[in-house]
Amino acid sequence: MESTFNLNKFLKAMHKRKALIILVTLAFIFFSAVASYTIMKPVYKATTQILINQNSVSSQDFDSLDISTNLQLIGTYNVIIKSPAILGNVIEELELDDTVQSLTERITVNNIESSQVVSLSVEDSSTEQAALIANTTAKVFQEEIQQMMKVDNVSILAAAEGTGSSKPIRPDPVFNMAIGAIAGMVFGMGITLILEQLNTTVRSEEDIEEMVGLHILGVVSPVDSNMKMEKPLNLTNRLEKDLNADNEKDKKVNAAKIGGSY
Repeated sequence: MESTFNLNKFLKAMHKRKALIILVTLAFIFFSAVASYTIMKPVYKATTQILINQNSVSSQDFDSLDISTNLQLIGTYNVIIKSPAILGNVIEELELDDTVQSLTERITVNNIESSQVVSLSVEDSSTEQAALIANTTAKVFQEEIQQMMKVDNVSILAAAEGTGSSKPIRPDPVFNMAIGAIAGMVFGMGITLILEQLNTTVRSEEDIEEMVGLHILGVVSPVDSNMKMEKPLNLTNRLEKDLNADNEKDKKVNAAKIGGSY
């Protein structure tokens, strides 16, 4: 019973201050939209695809064993692509302000569905710069791997395109506004609960029972202020009023007797 009572009280408080909750929620949505479109910098992603193949295209002995060997090399290649030996040359060639560590955090290397294709993705605030870094990294890796592992089995399958019409991957305004709506609703409900706790006004019989710990036996109805209240009589006036009332009563009794004698 206590849990149900508290739930009902909570729902009544939320309904009472629903305008406040809606206002706070709309404010959070508005600030989330402003932050997404004006404050947060857009981040773009450009992707280059690299193919790990056999050493010689004209080889007649290319079979499933070569594919298995190439798949095993992909894990090694993924590490080499993000190594200082590759990224250091990329930074030097493009004259970037990044360090090897900061550039590594913006590069993602994945194997596409256990195939021989490696996806090299770069994130940047400019879609053109992201594509340039991705393509340069793939080119440097293709050149350096020949000297490192004495193989020539890397080729560029699809170069990244730095088009201005690319959609940023971050921020997501719709997602941010949805989070803002949830946060605003929770914040508004929290403000409502605080206001209800600070409000000590007695508003119902239940509040009185909760404060004093006693049950209510009755309720005094409100008195209309327009009703005219008679002034209390003193002892002399009360005696005169009672005497006049007795005389009036005797007159009515005598009149009834006289009328009945005819």
